[in-house]
This record gives sequence, C-alpha cells and structure tokens, in this order.
Amino acid sequence: MEHDGDNVVLCGANSYEQKYYFNQQFSSLPESIKQELQIMCVLYTEDVGGILMLEYNPDGTLEFKVTAPESDYLFDEIGSVLKIKQYRREKRELLESLEMYYRVFYLGEELNYGEKDT
Repeated sequence: MEHDGDNVVLCGANSYEQKYYFNQQFSSLPESIKQELQIMCVLYTEDVGGILMLEYNPDGTLEFKVTAPESDYLFDEIGSVLKIKQYRREKRELLESLEMYYRVFYLGEELNYGEKDT
C-alpha cells in the first residue's frame, strides 16, 4: 500500500515531472473512473501547477493534498483552492462513491442502504 503517513494515496499528478500516478491497489475500479481521476488530476496540475494527490485518510474520507515548493512563483494558490472547491462540487457523486468503495472494500464497513434498525 502506498501510504503518506496514515493516509493511503489513490492517485496524483505532478506538474514538475508531468507525471500521473495511480495506486494499483485500486486497479479493480472501473476504467471509466480511473480515466476520470486521471483527467481531473492532470487538468488540475496543468491549470494550477504543483503536485496534487488524492488520499484516503484513516476514516475513509478522500482528501485533496496539494504541495508546491515555495520557490515556485508560478503556483496559483488561490486558483488551487477554487479548483478544489469546483471539483468537490462537480465531482461530488464520484468522490462520494470512491469513499464508499474504500470504506466497504478496505475498511470492511457494512453497507446499509438507509435501512433503519428496528
């Protein structure tokens, strides 16, 4: 497993090396979702710069981690915040599905489809 501290990296893109990374631990995800993640990460780094990683924290929440060296004066910090807000809004269903997938398959949580305990 690719870990960053206690987090597990799902995917990321690096504008400096112009590379995209996908954690093969999640290779069972549908191809269309993998492609959507790649497009999202690569477009982010093309627009804003820096390095973007999508990581699962220990409770299964998907986080956007952004890093850029202080020497990178071209990195758009405000654009970064706005782009992540845009992704959280536009890709909400995708992100929620990815969180559910991780919680069920990696954290072993039970799926309960809104059923109430009686």
